[in-house]
Amino acid sequence: MPSLLRFRALAFAGVGLTILSSLAAFSGCASARRSDTKAAAPRTSAPRKPNVVFVLVDDLGYGQLGAYGQKLIATPHLDRMAAEGLKFSDFYAGSAVCAPSRAVLMTGRHTGHVSVRGNAHREIQQLKPSEPTVAEVMKSAGYDTALVGKWGLGEAGSGATPNDRGFDFFYGYLNQVHAHNYYPEFLWRNGAQEKLRNEVEPAKNAYGDFRGGYATKKVDWTHELFMNEAERWIRAHKEGPFFLYLSLTVPHGNNEARDDLGDGQEVPDYGPYADQPWPNPQKGHAASITRLDEDMGKLLALLAALKIDDDTLVIFTSDNGPHNEGGFDPSVFTPAGPLRGMKRDLYEGGVRAPTLAWWPGHIAPGRISRHVAYLGDVMATLAELAGAPTPPATDSLSFLPELLGRAQKATPHLYFEFYEQGGKQAVRKGKWKAVRAGLGQGPIELYDLERDLGEAHDLAGEHPELVQEMAALMAEEHSPDPRWKVGGRPTPAPPPGHGVAPF
Repeated sequence: MPSLLRFRALAFAGVGLTILSSLAAFSGCASARRSDTKAAAPRTSAPRKPNVVFVLVDDLGYGQLGAYGQKLIATPHLDRMAAEGLKFSDFYAGSAVCAPSRAVLMTGRHTGHVSVRGNAHREIQQLKPSEPTVAEVMKSAGYDTALVGKWGLGEAGSGATPNDRGFDFFYGYLNQVHAHNYYPEFLWRNGAQEKLRNEVEPAKNAYGDFRGGYATKKVDWTHELFMNEAERWIRAHKEGPFFLYLSLTVPHGNNEARDDLGDGQEVPDYGPYADQPWPNPQKGHAASITRLDEDMGKLLALLAALKIDDDTLVIFTSDNGPHNEGGFDPSVFTPAGPLRGMKRDLYEGGVRAPTLAWWPGHIAPGRISRHVAYLGDVMATLAELAGAPTPPATDSLSFLPELLGRAQKATPHLYFEFYEQGGKQAVRKGKWKAVRAGLGQGPIELYDLERDLGEAHDLAGEHPELVQEMAALMAEEHSPDPRWKVGGRPTPAPPPGHGVAPF
């Protein structure tokens, strides 16, 4: 596997392995010369509209980057990105699972309002025409727009594919179960299927034509295809302005390969972890994150080489908390860091995401932002950046002032709801976090995140007035949708041969 990274050593430290801090430099990335000399100095002339590269990865936990405390998995390029830019400590995904989180990103509407609120049937897992997308807003402001990677918000013929919803160019997966397979038989290029050289065995638990499965012949690894396609597209549109949504599937597991083969962490090789005394799924998981890190280094180096890094805002984040899928054991790497919970939880570990912003000459290096924001705020942020109005009926607050070191309006509160496991609700307001096991009913737990980041001490009994306030916010923010129900399949029911996939 080609690599910018050359690992020098792995050392035992106590009961675990620690990747030495001297493993790698930010190889080939010319951004260091820029942050040292230009450190967010304001420009004197009116700049052109900035490009945006928004990188959303799949199931990366809050504690899985070195910049957020990870010790066993090497991420020197992303750590350098954090050092040269802005690291958010309190940035949240849109939901605790994939589809609704991506819907929140695209529309700026939280899960009490957006049309896609869960990982469910394809008939309702698609955006409504009445919901403007970030891509449509950017396109209206004169941007070239592209999505490379995973969509998951509308099937072919639904009227809700990326090309239908504001993206000039699309290359990747439409369907989420199809996206489990890193070696599929085809990918979509705009409206047509493009054949790959892989051969796929349908999984024993395949979901109708969701095309779940795993490769028996592995040639084309989609993560590499996506990074190559992103590079080509950036080169072709370097004059800008452009908006690239790079929606990568690393480090999500292939659940169908896990079920049939016991290992769903699909990578070309285990890289620097090949000789570690870990089960193969652990090696594959670590290798996928380190490869992601290397490719982020290459991406930033490309922007510098094209001399458009000063004109390009890059945001990196995750769609939800870490998984325990694909045969991966989360206890080895503590992927949620100090947080409680993981994917499918509305505790912090399920929804708080590692998030970095990098824009040489505009974002001052080395900052840590404690501004509370979430994926839904990307809509207002990019609209302001592009000089376009934010669509009405959104739950979106621009954090562009925070990026630029200006006075930032505080977020009144964040709201989440979830339809699996009996339903859940959560509200973050200031330092307080309320979690309810049940949608519209059930007891409310209350946590002081300033003193109890791990949500270990329920203070509901000590603050009944706050509990009532949080309950009122939960009721206010939830807009009923008959298609989404707790305790059963959403309606309308799928046609024969379809089912609910365990993403």
